[in-house]
Amino acid sequence: MPELPEVETTLRGIEKSLLDTKIENLIVRDARLRWPVPEDLGERIIGRRVVSLQRRAKYILIDFEHGSLIWHLGMSGSMRIVDSATELRKHDHIDLLLGSDVVLRYNDPRRFGCLLWAEDVLIHPLLVSLGPEPLDERFDGAYLYNRARGRKVSIKSFIMDQKIVVGVGNIYASEALFLAGIRPTRKAANISLARYETLAEQIKQVLQRAIAQGGTTLRDFSQADGRPGYFEQQLHVYGREKQPCTQCGKAISNKVIGQRASYYCPACQR
Repeated sequence: MPELPEVETTLRGIEKSLLDTKIENLIVRDARLRWPVPEDLGERIIGRRVVSLQRRAKYILIDFEHGSLIWHLGMSGSMRIVDSATELRKHDHIDLLLGSDVVLRYNDPRRFGCLLWAEDVLIHPLLVSLGPEPLDERFDGAYLYNRARGRKVSIKSFIMDQKIVVGVGNIYASEALFLAGIRPTRKAANISLARYETLAEQIKQVLQRAIAQGGTTLRDFSQADGRPGYFEQQLHVYGREKQPCTQCGKAISNKVIGQRASYYCPACQR
């Protein structure tokens, strides 16, 4: 699934083509996404100008003066900017025609993504309960420490809870916990403020590095221009079960936590 760096990379890749551009047409070849594409969506956006683009958690928000498109890539969705004459690929479900024969094309093999409309995204059910962005100033060790009081859940599940902090998916949670030296199975309530300060900083750094390198190429992800992300080359633990730890040389372990594969070094993380 595309995680926060992949979504941010996609946003940056499409922003120049969409910003201050009038939508000329909307073509929906298959409306059967996670939730059906609204039948009246074309009426809402055709002829309207995009005033801004932003990311909230793993959602791309395309803002107009009268509301916003809420776009989620789901498990396997991707966007690319193409010429309108570009041959369609299998699973190219949606086109936004932007003028001058430029198209934002959405491909989603599993159809777990969504394209919805909201007059006010701040109160939309998908967004209203989300926690802070991990790259915001208000997200720090003290925030995590205070939210963890009395929580018996594992630290990995805790930082992947979108109500606690958004966008820290499985890959980057594993990487940040490794860099902070925290075992993913530890209870969230049993971690000190000092270690939470280290963890918050590592979350920020690993996400920033991944964004700078275009995200992680795992399964279906590529950037908006079709180029792959390159952060996978720098992964310390994720997907490296039984391979030597980059710090101590011990074999990387894998344990299922919250139904997700969780990679860690049993020697370096405690």
